[in-house]
Amino acid sequence: MTAHPSRIIRIGQMVPSSNTTMETEIPAMLRAREAAHPERFTFHASRMRMHKVTPEELKAMNAQTARCAAELADARVDVMSTACLVAIMAQGAGFHRQVERDMAAAVVAAGAESKVMTSAGALIHGLKALGAKKVSFMAPYMKALTDKVVDYIEAEGIEVIDRICFEIPDNLEVGRRDPMRLLEDVKRLSTANADVVVLSACVQMPSLPALQAAQDRLGLPVTSTAACTVRNMLDLLKLPAGVSGAGAVLA
Repeated sequence: MTAHPSRIIRIGQMVPSSNTTMETEIPAMLRAREAAHPERFTFHASRMRMHKVTPEELKAMNAQTARCAAELADARVDVMSTACLVAIMAQGAGFHRQVERDMAAAVVAAGAESKVMTSAGALIHGLKALGAKKVSFMAPYMKALTDKVVDYIEAEGIEVIDRICFEIPDNLEVGRRDPMRLLEDVKRLSTANADVVVLSACVQMPSLPALQAAQDRLGLPVTSTAACTVRNMLDLLKLPAGVSGAGAVLA
């Protein structure tokens, strides 16, 4: 009896040039999914220059969106996503929708049919999928940028009851942070009235190895923007989640 070939799905990411996490955590979650589901994934990236997480560099990086979307469309990826949350949230409420429109236009111009999304929109999508009305989160950003993230989430109708920001401006340093430190950090976060805890609001700050442990300790749904990105990708592809050990949004 001949086995049916697995469906191959191409995943595209628009990655800040200094980001070292999204090309590890996103594949890790989707590889874990392969253990229980027939689909197989390949991973493709287009990079946009960014070193320091400052308003000026984030704005300059956003200007590269159309180029990156066109490059990924040339590879005919099935779905593409930006891989930086704060670059979009720093631009003001609802900006991910404008970015998605720009990406969609670049896809059409390239003659492709890729589905488009952003990691910023994915966090909102994931929190709403979990029914979250109140959240607490941790992020590596400077305080002023963290405040913009709070404002953005609250503009989407989700209250932020507490946040911790580690104030690390160097994006490479953010990526080198030990994810297991988050299990200690979260002890300082007010979570008692939260519906969901976002262990890492930033897709560059590693958190995947700590997600399930934090969820088990807190007894609350725990997620990250990276995990929400995978959930949003799977929802756009009309595929069930089913990723073990990656927190509530992918359970």
